[in-house]
Order: sequence, then C-alpha cells, then structure tokens
Amino acid sequence: MSASAHDFPEPIFDVADLSTFELFSPVVDETVWFFTNLLGMIETARSGDSVFLRGYEDPYAHSLKITHREKPGMGYAGWRATSPQALERRVEAIDRCGLGRGWVEGEVGVGPAYEFTTPDGSVQRINWEVEYYRPEKDQRSVVLNRVQRRPLSGVPVRALDHVNLLSLDVTANKRFFAEQLGFKLSEHIVLGDDVEAGAWLRSMTRSHDVALVKDAGGGGRLHHVAFLYGNTQHLIDACDVLTDHGIEFEAGPAAHAISQAQFIYVFEPGGNRIELVGTPGYQVTDPSWEPVRWAQDTIDDAIIWYGSPLPAEFDTYGTPHSGPTAYRTPNRYVTAEAGMILRADPPARF
Repeated sequence: MSASAHDFPEPIFDVADLSTFELFSPVVDETVWFFTNLLGMIETARSGDSVFLRGYEDPYAHSLKITHREKPGMGYAGWRATSPQALERRVEAIDRCGLGRGWVEGEVGVGPAYEFTTPDGSVQRINWEVEYYRPEKDQRSVVLNRVQRRPLSGVPVRALDHVNLLSLDVTANKRFFAEQLGFKLSEHIVLGDDVEAGAWLRSMTRSHDVALVKDAGGGGRLHHVAFLYGNTQHLIDACDVLTDHGIEFEAGPAAHAISQAQFIYVFEPGGNRIELVGTPGYQVTDPSWEPVRWAQDTIDDAIIWYGSPLPAEFDTYGTPHSGPTAYRTPNRYVTAEAGMILRADPPARF
C-alpha cells in the first residue's frame, strides 16, 4: 500500500545535475596530465591559476576546473538549476536557512552563480546560464545527438558523474540537500544507535549525484569526485593504462551494492581520490521510491558487492588532510618505503 496522499510531500525538481567541479591541486600540470593524457578529457580554456576540462559527453564548455593550491581538495561543487525560476526559488530557500554566501561572477563557460555552503562548510554553487561546447568541424560526430567524437587519447571518460563529501553530521547535511535543494534520498547506512553513517541522494533519476559519509574529522572535506565510463570494458582498459603509467589503485576494480556501480579508486598526482565508474548505478523512476536502509550488519555487503575489501583508510582519508598522514597510498609507496628503510620519518602523504 502506498503512502497516503496527505503524507506525501510535493517533490522539488529545481536542480538538474552536477555540472561543474573545482579541484585544488598543488601540482596542476601533473593533475592536468592525468586527466587529459590518461582519462582523455579535453582542455577548453585556461584562466589565471586554473585549467578547464570536460569529458567528451559533457554538454557544457567545462565540467572540471583544476586550480592551484598548496593542498589538494575541492573549491566548489557546481549545480545547474532547471530554469531561471528554479534558481530563484533555491536561492530564496538557501537564504532563509542562513547558509548563503552571495552571488559570484561568471567564469569560463558559466554565468553568474549563487554560492553557499553545506552545514559542514563545503562550498557549493548553483547557476542557470551556461555556454554549450561547440566542437571544431574535425571533432564533430556523425552521431548528431553526441556532443563530439570520442577522443583518441588515453581511455576517455564520458562525463562528470557525482561527488562524495565527508560529513561531520550526515543527517544535517542530508536534510539540507533535501529541504533546500530538493534532493531525494536513494539509500542510507544507519548504525545501531540510529546515527546515519552515509546517505546517497539524487536530484533527478540517477542513483545519486551526491553522497555524504561520516567524517571522523571536522567535516566538509572531499572524499572523492567521480567520472563515468558507462561500461565494464572501458573501466578495464583504464586499469591497463593507469597501471602502465604508474597510477596504482587504492581499490577495485569491484562493485558497490549501494548504487550497484562498478568502480576503481585512484589518486591523481595532486592527492585527490578519484572514482572511475564502469557500469553505472540504477535509475530511480518510481515517484514513491522507499529509501533503502542498510544496517550495521549489512554494511560489508553495502560497500562491496563483489571484489576485494576497501582499505581502512578509505573511510578516513579526505582532502584537504590535516597534518601528516601515515596513509601510504600507491603513488607514494616507494618513497614511504625508502624512508622506513633509512629509518627516517616517512614523508607526509601529500
């Protein structure tokens, strides 16, 4: 029996998708090399300390902005509203809850945006005006509903997929995304004391556009940003290419039960965790979808459907990190081992 009509809230569909993401890197050139040479993303512009990239099926002028900072982390997650009127409604809602920071000027391919934070302080933006990517003639596809040809560099990712934020209070951040932005809860992990340890929310029908997972630190840090391949073969091809170029994996290839997506996790040269998604997660078309609840005794199945277990540090490492970390991720494994052999203090991870 479905819920009573009187108990069912009117859904909000004012946010279309995650359209842009700013990634901080202390080594911008190396990070750009990772995304362009290995993951086949296209550089579309440079401005100041930033480089703008996009996947070949991203519709806009850019989906990824890489900016120089001393520490890795995220600048902001950018969301596109479904209309100018939807943008006005979400700005009013955010203002009322006191987390708005005001309007910021447009940048390459993106018009003016309203900046705000989550309850944990993670910076977000929402906007309407965008510039669509127009490929040169020699990059146009014969498939007219495709933005451009598939590039012949690396193993090209299709598009930006989702973001995962470490959260001091998962429930408070979940409510913010639901009440102020209209996101719907797809799945969550609830521990024995009824504390939410994770929540996966969607703006439209994708299994999730943002994930929130418990942070033992202060919250608001980046856990990972994800890019979509869309099929198993390209994910396996990426494993081959990344391994041959010295980018070893933190985890995978494997599959999550939450979202049902295939994945690998790697660290780009700047120190940020990147997820690459093979077969994507499910779509939610049921308007009265009942959020899936994973309890403490089912967490192992929730996180790993099949494949090797995740390292313990998967739950604690985020960017920016505070102080030195003993997490010896693959990109720094040899350096860390040398430090131990020489009985010197091993260097900080990033």
